[in-house]
Amino acid sequence: MEFLRSYFPQTSKIPRWVVLSIDILICAFSFVFATLLRFNFFIDEAVHFEIFYALPIVVIVRFAFMIYFRIYAGIIRHTSLQDAIRVLYTITFSTFFIGLINIVYTKMHGDEQVFIPISIIIIDYFGCTFLMSAFRFATKVLYMQINRTDSSEAIPFAIFGAGEAGLITKRKLEQHRNGEIKVVAFFDDDNRKSKNYVDGITIYNGVKDFENIIRKFNVKELIISVQNLSKSRKQEIIELCLALNVKVRNVPPVERWINGELSYNQIKNVRIEDLIERDTIVLDKVAVANQIKGKTVIVTGAAGSIGSEIVKQLIEFNPSKLILVDKSEVRLYELDAYLNENHKIAHSTFVEIIVGDICDINRMNKVFSTYKPNIVYHAAAYKHVPLMEDNPCEAVRVNVGGTKVIANMAMMHGTDKFVMVSTDKAVNPTNVMGASKRIAEIYVQSLNNKIASDGSGKTKFITTRFGNVLGSSGSVIPRFRKQIEDGGPITVTHPDITRYFMTIPEACQLVLEAGNMGKGGEIYIFDMGKSTKIIDLAKKMIQLSGLTLGQDIQIVFTGLRPGEKIEEELLADQENTLPTYHPKIMIGQVRTYDFSIVSHKIDTLLNITQEQNDLDVVLTMKKIVPEYVSKNSIYESLDKVQKVSSLDIIKQGVMN
Repeated sequence: MEFLRSYFPQTSKIPRWVVLSIDILICAFSFVFATLLRFNFFIDEAVHFEIFYALPIVVIVRFAFMIYFRIYAGIIRHTSLQDAIRVLYTITFSTFFIGLINIVYTKMHGDEQVFIPISIIIIDYFGCTFLMSAFRFATKVLYMQINRTDSSEAIPFAIFGAGEAGLITKRKLEQHRNGEIKVVAFFDDDNRKSKNYVDGITIYNGVKDFENIIRKFNVKELIISVQNLSKSRKQEIIELCLALNVKVRNVPPVERWINGELSYNQIKNVRIEDLIERDTIVLDKVAVANQIKGKTVIVTGAAGSIGSEIVKQLIEFNPSKLILVDKSEVRLYELDAYLNENHKIAHSTFVEIIVGDICDINRMNKVFSTYKPNIVYHAAAYKHVPLMEDNPCEAVRVNVGGTKVIANMAMMHGTDKFVMVSTDKAVNPTNVMGASKRIAEIYVQSLNNKIASDGSGKTKFITTRFGNVLGSSGSVIPRFRKQIEDGGPITVTHPDITRYFMTIPEACQLVLEAGNMGKGGEIYIFDMGKSTKIIDLAKKMIQLSGLTLGQDIQIVFTGLRPGEKIEEELLADQENTLPTYHPKIMIGQVRTYDFSIVSHKIDTLLNITQEQNDLDVVLTMKKIVPEYVSKNSIYESLDKVQKVSSLDIIKQGVMN
């Protein structure tokens, strides 16, 4: 084998002209052999048949189709099923052409004279197909044997999933890595496959045998190839692998394979999102479609993380008009380009891009009066806690004032439904951003109560409230990923800080579902699952990146940021929930407010905002939302003022 390695180094590649020449020789040999076989190897009869007259014609026809199908272009050592299919096409079409020549020859020279007997054509067809395919696969096997690494030095791999995808994965790994790895085990949850073999490798039970086999063979890496594995089961496997210090990678869904074939480069490392994602939500698509189809829909904040995903999901339900409103020109341009590339028909027929500020009454009035929307999804807002803590006037202007403008426009122009996207930070807020969203919730709720009581409009106002979404702007995961790429350190604010997480598509699906079921005035709370410690998230991301905490990268605690909570909440203390028909959506039972009082307080707040006095703005916010108590913020002093004022009022009441 060492002798062969010296003549066939790993980088060697058979030239195309050599491949083509060998294919031509195979065709010539196959035809001669088929002819001799037809005449029972009586050479005189074969010569009498004028084999040497027919042979050049057959070879020329085969050669022409080889050029057409480019069967010589494939790299022999990477021969795949697609190469075999090209060989089959080449031989099949060229054989049909030879048969056509046979028919023409027979018509020209009479039925008794045949150019090539049919039996020879059939034998040659099968012989040529077999020999050309065998040449390629034999060369591939020889190459793999020549370049195979000593099995004692090979890295032990395991594959979870003993189906067809698992077998393809095994062969792709061995082909690409040239024996540097060795698949030592298959795992599968199907008990019927246990102790059977796939390609000579034992299949083990994915539950009972997993840990023992991983330790026994000292497996360094696991590839998950199962196509229909639930997210919860996948998370169990990944967590166990992390505990055993085994690297995990993923095989993509079959529909994403290139031309029906798995590429080695498509086998990607597991991402932290795989450990947080939950099983797919069952959405009542028929009901949502009935609400959206043929309607005019406006999405504010359409270029943001949540807004853009709402847009992508709404497109599938064929609204008559989909109006995308945002003030970010760049982000709108990016969304416009995405829709043009991926939803060309929708983009050209019913999507409208509007650049505008939701706080601009004249601009929004023009938009609403022009399009008369049936439904509004209000996702526009400032959401970054520390930035809004430093800019409370702007937080109030957009989150409160902007919501008031859009809600009023919806009522004035007869919109059927207004669905507001809120946040868990509005519950017992400890920061300006959360408080501003809570005030916006109060306004929307009280406006709905007013309309319902006095019949001044038909709009139903609905609020949805959920926690952090994976991959959104300012999310912790993209920041951690960037810090890992830069070599660290990873910065975590506090060792005990926890957060709820949800994927953007999941959150937006629930927004659509809640919007569909809402009758007006509800605050819908989404099931966010279990809260996650941010420090654990960081540690797992380090492991998934193949790094070692303390050696390759460090975690540094920076202290809580202004307004930041240790733990987030989804419901205030005085609130409880009611179930809905969807198991992941609940209705929050919250306090009701009188619209005239709320409207007056908010107008006062917005007027104070124009004076750009941060302390006055925050103090007024605390009067509107008494449960707003600042944490780790310069505004903590205002809570003492608020407390003293309340005590004075109580004392005066007692004295009177």
